[in-house]
Amino acid sequence: MILSKNESRKRRKVHIRKKISGTAERPRLVVYRSNLHIYAQIVDDTTGTTLAAASTLALSRGGEKASCNKAGAQSVGREIARLALEKDIHKVVFDRNGYLYHGRIKAVAEGAREGGLEF
Repeated sequence: MILSKNESRKRRKVHIRKKISGTAERPRLVVYRSNLHIYAQIVDDTTGTTLAAASTLALSRGGEKASCNKAGAQSVGREIARLALEKDIHKVVFDRNGYLYHGRIKAVAEGAREGGLEF
């Protein structure tokens, strides 16, 4: 049986999520990548709530021009870090959501680190 690219990613995601979970002290920074946009959110898994969210879609609505390339991904990382620091969140666990730590996913992580998040 041949799996599609997305099905393979979902299988990898299951193995990653067995090891990673966000707590109130150290929530989980989740990254999702689509063809048109990149999304990041900070999730507390103990209560199941989203604490902060940012995306290229929200940034472009806000006036900033953000496309789905490395530069746009880095600006999403900086934005999610800014929102997290406003809510007094300094340390997070990075969840790459089954994607390879490369390209746009890596750019989100670097942008979040630039913004002041620790992981």
